[in-house]
Amino acid sequence: MIKSIELVDFLSHSDTKLQFDDDTSVFVGQNGAGKSSIIDAITFALFGNHTRKNNKSLIRRGANQGFARIEFSANGKNYQALRKINSKGELIAQFSEEINGSLKIIAEGERKQFDESMTVQIEKTLGIDFEKLKIASIVQQGELDTIIKAKPKEFKELLNAIIGIDRLDTALSSMRTVQKDFRTHIQKKLGYDDTQVQLIENQITEYENESKNAKPRLEKLVTEKEKIRGLISNLEEEIETNASKESQLKELDSRKNELISYVRDIIKSIQREVSEKEQTVNECKPCFAVSRNTEELQLENKKNQKDLVAIETELNDLEKKQVRLEEHEDLAERLELKDGKCPVCDSSVDHLNPLFQKEHIVTEIAVIQRDIAQLETERAKLIEKSEKLEDELEESKEAETILKTHKITDESQLEEIVAEIKIKTKQIQKIPITVNSGQLVEAATLDSHAKTLYESIASLEKSTEGFDQEAFLKMKESLHDYRNELSQIDQEYGEISGNNKKISLKLEKLGTILKDLKHVHGYVGELEEIQNSVYNRDGPVGKSLRSWALEVISVKASEYLEKLNTKIQRISLSEKNTKIDITCYSRNTTLELESLSGGEQVSIALALRLGMAHLLGASNLNFMILDEPTTHLDSERRKSLVNVLSQLTNIKQNGSSMQFIIITHDAEIFDDSSVENIYKFEPSQNGTIVSAL
Repeated sequence: MIKSIELVDFLSHSDTKLQFDDDTSVFVGQNGAGKSSIIDAITFALFGNHTRKNNKSLIRRGANQGFARIEFSANGKNYQALRKINSKGELIAQFSEEINGSLKIIAEGERKQFDESMTVQIEKTLGIDFEKLKIASIVQQGELDTIIKAKPKEFKELLNAIIGIDRLDTALSSMRTVQKDFRTHIQKKLGYDDTQVQLIENQITEYENESKNAKPRLEKLVTEKEKIRGLISNLEEEIETNASKESQLKELDSRKNELISYVRDIIKSIQREVSEKEQTVNECKPCFAVSRNTEELQLENKKNQKDLVAIETELNDLEKKQVRLEEHEDLAERLELKDGKCPVCDSSVDHLNPLFQKEHIVTEIAVIQRDIAQLETERAKLIEKSEKLEDELEESKEAETILKTHKITDESQLEEIVAEIKIKTKQIQKIPITVNSGQLVEAATLDSHAKTLYESIASLEKSTEGFDQEAFLKMKESLHDYRNELSQIDQEYGEISGNNKKISLKLEKLGTILKDLKHVHGYVGELEEIQNSVYNRDGPVGKSLRSWALEVISVKASEYLEKLNTKIQRISLSEKNTKIDITCYSRNTTLELESLSGGEQVSIALALRLGMAHLLGASNLNFMILDEPTTHLDSERRKSLVNVLSQLTNIKQNGSSMQFIIITHDAEIFDDSSVENIYKFEPSQNGTIVSAL
């Protein structure tokens, strides 16, 4: 219930304060006098909402800020809601509770990100929000009939709020939280929740089928294992029997290879010996002819050297003589007689010594040069002959050295070596290079070691006779393949057996979980049944409450219609699916809302609003504002409306009367009424003036 409203620089009001009691209050005045501003002040102070364009438009023209303050009571407690707005659009909001004469702030501002909201706290206190308040308790000018024009689903939601069914949603949400937490706990504990029962049953079926399908495969694998083990056993025995023959066969090949290697070594040894003897013959054979002339060559070379020394001595003498003559020739040129006189002492001389005569000297030099040339020619021949004799002598010495190296003294020794070469060559030609069955005997005759090898080979061939190496190798390959196959079977058998053990453990675990979850499912099912039947707004309890409320509203609205003196005697509200239907009756005749006149529709709307007001005790709000409710009503119905409102104020809601605030310009309709609180609103230059009549 509203106790007081204060408006300062709010819309057309500069400073207005109104006091209310639990009776009906009427605001009268001409249009534009500021009557409807009271509605904006109430909704703005409570919820921050209004009918104006924006918050700044709430400030009275010429002012920098304005505020609306409302004091009201709810649940036996007194509260105050204050909202201020300045020219910058900044808001200050404060919701307080009066305790022992002092105000205690409950909420400030609208900082919803910090979980602080004055509007939310007021909604919790009143049990209704702005939108529902507009439909149930505030009838704007010309909107009295909006309740019958509201969408059926909206009407149903409004009804739910009025009778408190919204609280079922809170309980339902709490139960869902409990159910969710319970499922979360079960999920953590078991790894599943009750919604997965079918999933677990499907998994159990899959595991059982998998285990069932694995049994034939395991039996088949056991049969295959026994079969392969038998084959392996037979092959092992046969291989063991022939293993010694295989070893002997390997030894036979080794002996043959040894004989071949030995024969090749003998051949190489003989070939090497033949080669060495052939080299001796080839090197020594020409040496005998060369070595015989050694002494003759030495004598001839000695004589040639002696002749060469004599010629070189003679040449040396001639060269010296030539030098002396050449020196005399220079002197002779200077001692030439001039006019029979000596060029030195200028004495008369008949002739010069021939040694100082140039012609004589030139002749002597020419003779000497000729002799030198002849001697040099002879010397060159002797040098050439000497070199040749040296070479022949060197060859003779080398031949002797070769013969000494090979220890050959005469040609008969070479003939013996040639004979040995022929014998060895024939021997090589008889030795087989490769050993096969036809040549074993020939190889055995080579020497005692070859014979021993041959005998060993013959013995091994006899003991391995009839042994098929290729077949034996195939047996070993088959044994290897069978063992691999057996290993694969064992591996597959182990995997399937291990998987079956895991499946058994999983089945055991899932069986326990399934048993527990079925119990959980039963508990959750009971909770869901309770939710659906008790806490679901569309469940039996919700429907029953709405049915009861619709019946109460129908009865009360019908009573108000009788007092409004209309042709409609009864209104019936009923719930169908998700909507509320309104049915009007004139005696036993059903009337369609669309067929009623404007006044009749307003009367029905008012009757329904008043009928719902009877149930407002379900919320914490017990007042109603009617803005120009007489629009479309004739004078008789206007009078009836006043009487109905007067009677309504006598009805107690939670120990207090229903409070009505009526805004109208028809002041005369209250002349003969019992309404005492009538305020007149008049416009002025300093703002709206409010006075009691």
